[in-house]
Amino acid sequence: MAIGPKPSDIPLIRRTLAVYKVSSIITGIFLLGLVVMMITRYGFGVDIEIGGESGVLALTDPDAITGVNGSILLLAVHGWLYVLYLACDFVLWRLLRWPFWKFVWIAMGGIVPFLSFFFERQVPRDIEAIIADLEAAA
Repeated sequence: MAIGPKPSDIPLIRRTLAVYKVSSIITGIFLLGLVVMMITRYGFGVDIEIGGESGVLALTDPDAITGVNGSILLLAVHGWLYVLYLACDFVLWRLLRWPFWKFVWIAMGGIVPFLSFFFERQVPRDIEAIIADLEAAA
């Protein structure tokens, strides 16, 4: 049996790839927001407050927040978006039968700032080439 994707998996690969593209961009944007949040929290000792006494958006001491703690919200949203990104990565890895290191490498896109933007361009290009080869062989 040949190692590689099956031609019957092409529609699922394309659907997963579409979700992957969107999730990689959104995860990357929230990761950059997370970097800003970490700089404000650990560098300046303030959290992002949404809708508090200081206005719609403010940097406030964590103990004085009266509105929504935007820093916690940012952490939670990025975490769940990363789960979606990782799920797409896993499905693509399984369907394309890539080596495990490639799964781990692409998973780093949700952890290393700006890497998901690079992968959003590179991974679909690689997968489209694989799909083209599969369709040409069929």
